[in-house]
Amino acid sequence: MDYQSDSIPYLSLFAALSYGVASMAMVFINKAVLMQYAQSMTLLTLQQLVTALLIHFGRVMGYTKARGFNMATAKKLLLVSLFYNANVAFALASLKGVNIPMYIAIKRLTPLAVLVAGFFTGKGRPTTQVTMSVLLTAAGVLIAALGDFSFDLFGYTMAFTSVFFQTMYLVLVEKSGAEDGLSSIEIMFYNSVLSLPFLLFLIIATGEFPNSLSVLFTKSASLSFLVILLLSLVMSIVLNYTMFLCTIVNSALTTTIVGVLKGVGSTTLGFVLLGGVQVHALNVTGLVINTAGGVWYSLAKYQQKKRNKLPKLMTDVDGHRK
Repeated sequence: MDYQSDSIPYLSLFAALSYGVASMAMVFINKAVLMQYAQSMTLLTLQQLVTALLIHFGRVMGYTKARGFNMATAKKLLLVSLFYNANVAFALASLKGVNIPMYIAIKRLTPLAVLVAGFFTGKGRPTTQVTMSVLLTAAGVLIAALGDFSFDLFGYTMAFTSVFFQTMYLVLVEKSGAEDGLSSIEIMFYNSVLSLPFLLFLIIATGEFPNSLSVLFTKSASLSFLVILLLSLVMSIVLNYTMFLCTIVNSALTTTIVGVLKGVGSTTLGFVLLGGVQVHALNVTGLVINTAGGVWYSLAKYQQKKRNKLPKLMTDVDGHRK
């Protein structure tokens, strides 16, 4: 399926906006769940299990045109699944010890990592404006971090490790989806199915299972916790779908920049809702610089797309004349 067809001019914008909103909501929902239920690996396993089951039954009942499980495709996407789940697992672990503003600040370093990874994957060198805007965004992250540095060694280590794995899976998703013509739902289905054996091993190896299930049943007696848990399961599906869609329609770097921009709102809300973090001049300065970098990047990518479309348009005109 060609997601970048000119017949769907607003798909790129929709994919980016929907991913940004879903990603922002998911951070707060996961944080709220983990404040009451610290079994992060079990939570991730439940999210992936529900995703796989819903997509499977949706395909069987005709609600989606996603193709069935294919072993050859599964082998190609195995690394995507492993990197994705490693990213989420380390991210959830970091949320247990790091407040939301600092968590988001660290995760905003992903665009810089994606940019560096592009040099090693042969994707080509980005324009000067794109490079400078990403560097400006990263500089804003570091400045903001200095204004609220409640250091937690374990949490920070988990967050930085999550950045590495997020970079790897975004690059692989962009490549795999483009090469195999897979839809966002199909990639999401393979990712969920392939992740289950890996996650089952983790919840046993970390000692969460079987105690985590008894704790979950006990906690579920509370209606407020049950609602938050169900929201977490639903939003994990929405987040996965919009993330894969944005990466295939746009690019890995665009997806990470969208994450940076939504992080501005998430950080602001994090000070008020769940953070309990003091506001300093460095926080505000860093967020302003970060936002400026994100806006600059958006303008640079828009101008780049206009330049890329012009030669294609001239070629189409010349071909029509012939």
